[in-house]
Amino acid sequence: MRLWAAAALLAAAPAAAQEGWVPKTSAELVVLDKIRAQPQPLTVKVGQSGAFETLTISVRSCFVRPPDQAADAAAFIDVTDARGKRDVFKGWVLANTPSVSMMEHPVYDLRLVGCK
Repeated sequence: MRLWAAAALLAAAPAAAQEGWVPKTSAELVVLDKIRAQPQPLTVKVGQSGAFETLTISVRSCFVRPPDQAADAAAFIDVTDARGKRDVFKGWVLANTPSVSMMEHPVYDLRLVGCK
């Protein structure tokens, strides 16, 4: 996916759903503790929250491309931290282009692997 196309998806997610993206019921994430260099898989159902260390990760929606198109996934997530800043990240993340919209945190990284 080109960078401009990914940015367009981030800006207009409901339109993306109308363009053939298929809604799914859960997001598969990987959370990395950068201090211990330990990745941890985390599955969170849409409309629910999951916890990792001090983070609370809420998944608002998760979409995949149809089978006849190049595989990709997009999820709208809301991340809060019990320490320090409350709101860490709120927005769309993409599985194939994670650098388009990244969570900035001094201790943790978060990546979308896919939606199921």
